[in-house]
Amino acid sequence: MKKVRFTPKFSIKKGDNVKVIAGNDKGKTGIVKEVLREKSRIVVEGVAMISKHQKPDAKNPEGGIIKREAAIHISNVMLVDPKSGQATRVSVSRDGNTVKRISKKSGEAI
Repeated sequence: MKKVRFTPKFSIKKGDNVKVIAGNDKGKTGIVKEVLREKSRIVVEGVAMISKHQKPDAKNPEGGIIKREAAIHISNVMLVDPKSGQATRVSVSRDGNTVKRISKKSGEAI
């Protein structure tokens, strides 16, 4: 039998403004650069910075230490309400074929 893979659905998408609610970077906010659905992780701009040692190659002939963002678990962030600027939970409403994300704090569409 063929194994069926389940990809989870998240209320956070690329380009959203999120706030970190747990971990070393708790309290920081940033824009989502990438969503890794299979691993339930996201990459947030300016959060969870790591130092990567890069060997010299054609693109980067000098090599050296490069700072970049690491992926963090999606449960450690909350979406920021655009109206109030605070972290909020999200509900989903469907009107026919359209799907809207709604902020629990303000009740407005995100």
